[in-house]
Amino acid sequence: MTVGPRSVGYRLTEEALVFGGRTVTATDIAVAAGRAEVGDADAVADLDPTLVKAALARVAADIADAVERMRTSPDPLPVVAVGGGSILLPDDLPGSLAVHRPENFAVANAIGAAIAQVGGEVDRVYAIDPGRRDAVVDEARQEAVDRAIAAGADPAAVRIVDFDEVPIPYLPGNATRIRCKAVGDLRLGVA
Repeated sequence: MTVGPRSVGYRLTEEALVFGGRTVTATDIAVAAGRAEVGDADAVADLDPTLVKAALARVAADIADAVERMRTSPDPLPVVAVGGGSILLPDDLPGSLAVHRPENFAVANAIGAAIAQVGGEVDRVYAIDPGRRDAVVDEARQEAVDRAIAAGADPAAVRIVDFDEVPIPYLPGNATRIRCKAVGDLRLGVA
């Protein structure tokens, strides 16, 4: 039994069995197990219960394994399950790890997306003429800021959060790869 890493992603409502598709997804498993009410439950009523149980066990084992690899001490780590996929987890994971689900756990990822910052990035190789390095760097930084603003960031809150400059000696013209990322808070109330 394997679960992932392939995903139907944003095509879930087209490809999952519960939405009339032909691909067995984790959502289908959750609905078949009675852990979720989405789509048409009758579409997964014929799924083999052994398959459903094995898929849920595999998800639980994979998550428990990931948690185990993150531990830095013999003490058990708390497992806090949030987001849509949290419905696939049992109340206790293998290894006696209790799963905690805070209030509104199912939509916690939406909260994260709503408070996330907007970014713009430049990743390009520049030919830097002698004496022009500062101008080229300023140009790259400004382009990253402009891209963040174009993506919806508040111009007053945009800042550079990552900058990397790597000379490429095997290319002519003093070639340098410049990677620059700018982020800012989402500008609200602007159409």
